[in-house]
Amino acid sequence: MTLIDTNVLLDLVTDDPRWAAWSIEQLEAASLRGPLLINDAVYAELSVRYARIEDLDAFVEAAGLEVAAIPRAALFLAGKAFTRYRRSGGTRGGVLPDFFIGAHAAVGGLPLLTRDVGRYRTYFPSLTLIAPLA
Repeated sequence: MTLIDTNVLLDLVTDDPRWAAWSIEQLEAASLRGPLLINDAVYAELSVRYARIEDLDAFVEAAGLEVAAIPRAALFLAGKAFTRYRRSGGTRGGVLPDFFIGAHAAVGGLPLLTRDVGRYRTYFPSLTLIAPLA
């Protein structure tokens, strides 16, 4: 099983000229290792690109994604990691979903497919990240 970060899926949705090919290749490789998972935070972040829930659900199904609930232990860990982030001077806006995603992967022992490694490496150092080379 591999947890998929929103940015990788948005590469497909937007047909990103720089990242779409890499993201497709990584999703295909991850699918050979097991199920591809997203959680509630990723689903919510993806929803901004769709006018109707049915359209988003069609994308999720076509991409072979399973939606997994975030475990309570991961929600707790996300809150603690976010607190550390804020105390170290991190900004308030737009980052909390990353902590839900990172904590979910950490608590579940899941590798995380992402292009945004900074916060994950800092606040969830035990994660196995599948990411482009810097």
